[in-house]
Amino acid sequence: MRQVAVLGSTGSIGVNALDVIQRLNRAEGGFRVAALSTYSHVPLLQKQIQVFRPSLAVVGDEAAAKVLSRWARSRKIPLRVMSGVDGLVQAASAPAVQLVLSAVVGAVGLQPLLSALRAKKTVALANKEALIVAGEIVMATARRYGAKIIPVDSEHSAMFQCLGGRTGPGAGVRRLILTASGGAFYRRTGSLDQVGVEEALNHPTWKMGRKITVDCATLTNKGLEAIEAHYLFGVPLDRIQIVIHPQSIVHSLVEFEDGSSLAQLSHPDMRLPIQYALTYPDRKPSPVRALALDEIKKLEFYAPDFRRFPALSLALEAGRRGGAWPAVFNGANEAAVQAFLGRRLPFTGIPRLCRQVMNRFKKRPPPRDGLRGILEADAWARREALSFLGKERLSSETLTKGGVKPWIS
Repeated sequence: MRQVAVLGSTGSIGVNALDVIQRLNRAEGGFRVAALSTYSHVPLLQKQIQVFRPSLAVVGDEAAAKVLSRWARSRKIPLRVMSGVDGLVQAASAPAVQLVLSAVVGAVGLQPLLSALRAKKTVALANKEALIVAGEIVMATARRYGAKIIPVDSEHSAMFQCLGGRTGPGAGVRRLILTASGGAFYRRTGSLDQVGVEEALNHPTWKMGRKITVDCATLTNKGLEAIEAHYLFGVPLDRIQIVIHPQSIVHSLVEFEDGSSLAQLSHPDMRLPIQYALTYPDRKPSPVRALALDEIKKLEFYAPDFRRFPALSLALEAGRRGGAWPAVFNGANEAAVQAFLGRRLPFTGIPRLCRQVMNRFKKRPPPRDGLRGILEADAWARREALSFLGKERLSSETLTKGGVKPWIS
C-alpha cells in the first residue's frame, strides 16, 4: 500500500488526483491517502477527510485548523490537524509517506517540496512556481538526496514520457517544443483592456484553477513552463520553443539530435498526466477516451504573438536572467493576478505591473546568494507589486488579507 500526501487537495489538480486514486483503488488497490491540505476550502476538505480518512490534515491558518480539529473530534475521526507552511512541511516529510503530490498554488509550495526531497520522497510535481522560484536549488536537492521528481503538468509530463525519464546532456535533445492552447483570448481581436474576470476564466479546452487559468490567458503560464522545463530537463532556455496549438491534443514534443521528434498526444484531461505520475513507470487503464485522428482532422501550430501578450516576454526575460529574477517575476505576477481576480487591476495591467516591479528590481543591490536571498526577493516583489497597487506601506497582515501569502514579514 503506497502512502500518498496530496498537498492542495481541494484545487483542480488535487480533486482530480483523488478521483484517480479512488478509481485505481477500486480496480486493484495500492494507495492510501495519508495527508490532505487546503488553503481555505475547509468544507470540501471535510468531505475528503470523510472519504479518505487521512491521519493528517493541513489548512491555511491556525483559526481554521482549530475549527477543523473540533469538527473531527465531534465525529470521532482520528485526525492530526496543522496549519500554514509548517503543516505542509510535516505532511511532505512524514515518515510513512512515499509519494507527495504537490498541487498547492504559488511559491508557498517551495519549502514543502524541499522537505519532501530531503526526505527522499518521490514528488509528483504540479506546483510549478516552486521550481521556477528556486529551480537550481530544487534540482540540486533532488540529486543530492536521490529523490525523484515526476512532472504533472500535461506539457512536462509529455516531455518526460517522450524522454523515457532521461535528462541532461546524454539524452540527445536538440530542442523542447512546448505547446500552448493560447488561453481565452488568443483568437480574440481588438483591445484586451476591458476584458472581465469571467472572460479570462473561460478557457477553451482545460478546466483548471482560477490563477493558472488567468496565467494561460496572459500566456504567462507558457513562460513559467519554459523555465520549469529548463530546470527539469537540463535544456537551455534558448533551445525551448513555444508554439500555439489551439486543439490541445499534442501536449509537447522533443526534437532529438538526429532530427526525429517524439510527441505525446491525448485528449485534454488532467487525469492522464496525474495518473502517469502516480503509477510511474507503469501504465494503467484510465477513463480518458482514446484519440480518433480521423475525427480530429487537423492539428494547428502558430508562433506566439509576443507584442500582444507581453507577459510571455517578461517571464522568459526573467528566466534568461536567472538567479532571483524568476522569483521576482513570479511574485509580482501572483500579486497582479490576485488584484485582477479581485477587480482591482485591468487584464492588461497584469504585465504592466510585472514590468514595473522588474524595472524597480534592476535598481536594487543584488540579493544575497542562496535560498534566503531568493525568498527575500520573492517577498520584496509581492510587497512592491501591492504598493504599486495601493500606494501605501503594506504590512504582512495586509498582504495575507489580500490573498497573497508573504514568505518574510
